[in-house]
Amino acid sequence: MIKVARPTSHGTVRVTFSLPAGEPAGAVSVVGDFNGWDPHAHPLRKRSNGARTAVVDVPAGTTLRFRYLAEGGRWFDDDTAAPAGDDGTSITVPAPDRPA
Repeated sequence: MIKVARPTSHGTVRVTFSLPAGEPAGAVSVVGDFNGWDPHAHPLRKRSNGARTAVVDVPAGTTLRFRYLAEGGRWFDDDTAAPAGDDGTSITVPAPDRPA
């Protein structure tokens, strides 16, 4: 599941990537164009409710392409995001509201 916050006054949006505990087993990272496809940049961390999450701040109005990388080199996509072909899945974060 992906949670996208409203754009801040600084022009960024906080995106939270979340997976249930133990699915899949072992360590998982979210890897995408926002972190140079670096599997060490955003590991999902276990929370008190059992879910595992990683949070990134990105520029408002951008489209993110990403995949998850599980222990053992297994790539998988987020079922709640739009498919983006061989690049995994994608989401577009909201742009800031513009005054009328």
